[in-house]
Amino acid sequence: MARQRSSVMHACGHDMHVTSLIGTARQMVKIKDQWQGTLMLIGQPAEEYVGGAQSMRDDNIWQRFGTPDYAMALHVSSEIEAGKIVAVEGSPYSGVDSVDIHIHGVGAHGASPHRGKDPIVLGSQIVLALQTIVSREVAPKEPSVITVGSFHSGSKHNIIPDSAHLQLTVRNDTLETREQLIGAIKRVATNMGRVAGLPEDKLPEVTVDPQTTPPTVNDIPLTQRLKQRWVSHFGADILDQNYKRLGMGAEDYPFLIMNPTIQSVYFQIGGTPKEDFEREKQGGAPVPSHHSPLFKIAPEPSIKAGVEATVVALLDLMPKH
Repeated sequence: MARQRSSVMHACGHDMHVTSLIGTARQMVKIKDQWQGTLMLIGQPAEEYVGGAQSMRDDNIWQRFGTPDYAMALHVSSEIEAGKIVAVEGSPYSGVDSVDIHIHGVGAHGASPHRGKDPIVLGSQIVLALQTIVSREVAPKEPSVITVGSFHSGSKHNIIPDSAHLQLTVRNDTLETREQLIGAIKRVATNMGRVAGLPEDKLPEVTVDPQTTPPTVNDIPLTQRLKQRWVSHFGADILDQNYKRLGMGAEDYPFLIMNPTIQSVYFQIGGTPKEDFEREKQGGAPVPSHHSPLFKIAPEPSIKAGVEATVVALLDLMPKH
């Protein structure tokens, strides 16, 4: 059998991150006479799998090399003009949980639904009821998302199955909201089972994957300090004041700055040329998002900004007395 070659790419910008890290290392070595202290440069593995940061903690990274006084991280963004900086005073990335709902039913023939308990109908009712948690229970300005990404049940047109399985992604910006969302999901699923007339031993079961990821939360005083330093160095235009965080993507970076708590700033570097945004506004091709097959980042302005912004921040945090 002839082999077929398939071209693939991750399409998120991690090549820019690693290149910026190498550039930062080179620059900090060149100006070693301008700073003092211990600088640790970390290339975090398995970021998309959200397991790399915890693996490094499990490998005793801080016990082996020392716990830092400050931590910084960056990510390139296709939603921001190339070369500009965004540093959110709060939560730049959300926490995420994977939740499963296992629904028990009573199988029957599709022509005799009264003889069974249809898990597909019950699952559909649960999916719709879950939407009211965010819209009617969580405060309107508290970010939260419940998305049912998978609904599996049945095998044939005319058979009512005896089970269904829902898979959810649940996102939040605070641990308090996380507890509220998960508690509400369990309440809704369980009681919708009662509404359907299921006995207590057949009520839907909700399980939360133990591999939870907390929200990334920037230290506000430190964020303000570095933003002032960047403005002083680059000028006020370096900060993208028009940026609005609209999605609830997650990172496992928090595992590096928790227990013990480390003052930290996770900032973003713009990667899309200004003319691409202008073209989109005029009806041209939309700016590709991360993980799109059309994803692209302007390497020179984004890498230069990533290196220079990091070096400027490090010199502020590690001054030579």
